[in-house]
Amino acid sequence: MSVAFDEMTNADGSIRPAYAALSRWLSNVPPDVLDYRRREAEFIFRRIGITFAVYGESDAQERLIPFDIIPRILAGSEWRRLALGLEQRTKALNLYLKDIYSRREVLKAGVVPEDLVYQNPAFRPEMNGQKVPHDLYVHIAGIDVVRVDSETFYVLEDNARTPSGVSYMLENREIMMRLFPELFADNRVAPVENYTDELLATLKSLAPGTSNSDPAVVVLTPGIYNSAYYEHSFLADKLGVELVEGRDLFVRNDVVYMRTTEGPRRVDVIYRRLDDDFIDPLTFRPDSTLGVPGLMSAYNAGNVTLTNAVGTGVADDKAVYSYMPDIIRFYLGEEPLLKNVPTWRCREPDHLKYVLDHLNELVVKEVHGSGGYGMLIGPRADKAQIELFRAKLKQDPNNFIAQPTLALSTCPTFVEEGIAPRHVDLRPFVLTGSDKVRIVPGGLTRVALEAGSLVVNSSQGGGTKDTWVLEES
Repeated sequence: MSVAFDEMTNADGSIRPAYAALSRWLSNVPPDVLDYRRREAEFIFRRIGITFAVYGESDAQERLIPFDIIPRILAGSEWRRLALGLEQRTKALNLYLKDIYSRREVLKAGVVPEDLVYQNPAFRPEMNGQKVPHDLYVHIAGIDVVRVDSETFYVLEDNARTPSGVSYMLENREIMMRLFPELFADNRVAPVENYTDELLATLKSLAPGTSNSDPAVVVLTPGIYNSAYYEHSFLADKLGVELVEGRDLFVRNDVVYMRTTEGPRRVDVIYRRLDDDFIDPLTFRPDSTLGVPGLMSAYNAGNVTLTNAVGTGVADDKAVYSYMPDIIRFYLGEEPLLKNVPTWRCREPDHLKYVLDHLNELVVKEVHGSGGYGMLIGPRADKAQIELFRAKLKQDPNNFIAQPTLALSTCPTFVEEGIAPRHVDLRPFVLTGSDKVRIVPGGLTRVALEAGSLVVNSSQGGGTKDTWVLEES
């Protein structure tokens, strides 16, 4: 693994222009002041209840996601280059999904193997031939990107189902503005506070043609025991719409209604934070008590929009990811603006042989894994872990892909021993409506707080940072 790119400091020790004002400020502020403000930020997070749950833990305790008070900064020119690539990629994802559930030209052309689609557990045959509002499937995308040098951004993962984390992006900014007003006075930071306005405009633009001039939008949550419930409640509040559970909705004559004290009210757009399997017990899992019986019938009739559409998971697993550059070329006739991480598909015998011979150098991931689970980081693994993954790969090679171990870029981070570089990634949020694509400058920066760690996931001990995009005069 090569030396990580330091986003603040050049190799000769000079400070990169975007970080100039922050570097001056850090050199003048005493460590005890930084520590005081860190503790103050933690107190605010606890007071407003920003927590998450870790699956599989016996104690089932709610935890704070650690917040680092030193922002991650991108120059405006860097952001514009990144945003163009994000828009291109999301457009290709939508065209791919429309094709997969209709003509399947990409399969006929041999660009993507048929079995990768038909044997994918996220493929929904119920969506075959389904006309979705405005031919758009992915309305809210969270595209995870990393960088390894001053010029190159790599896409690490496409999140096209129910991407989470935007509440942390918004809360991080609010807390930073409260605690460090002097920093914002010295830096022209692009705002993110308008995200929920942009999201509401996007959702309303997606309303089906049968809705009225002021479409009714709701946020559908699995309930208070879901790990991301805070975010569901936060977004409904900021959007000014109702937060509902499945029991709050019903379907009559293929139209969705919400129960209110004033009687039934029609619902036009459902921003659902509920997995496909659970949204309608009449179509998917019959034991689901979280969904709405008959919802898919209303959806098929074109009387409600589901955000994101059902079946989008067939576009964002890690095996399909490896074909995204070809998918972009196939649908758009363009070269990808953002690079993919080189990927070995263990389902292919020659790829599998290479991976087995180089396990100690590679990152191995489960095709359908998430949250940093089910992953091997070869250079950080001991012999027993490597041999365990060797056995898994031989037993079920189709379930794995492998990638080189990237030296993720680092940003200055306030840790116990002071300010030190830590590896980061970035999840920007891309909103696609019927009228336009909206991308709020920045996104959620996740940071690996342990020295040398490359795992930024909150479920694995990672934290978050405020992400600044500097406006240029």
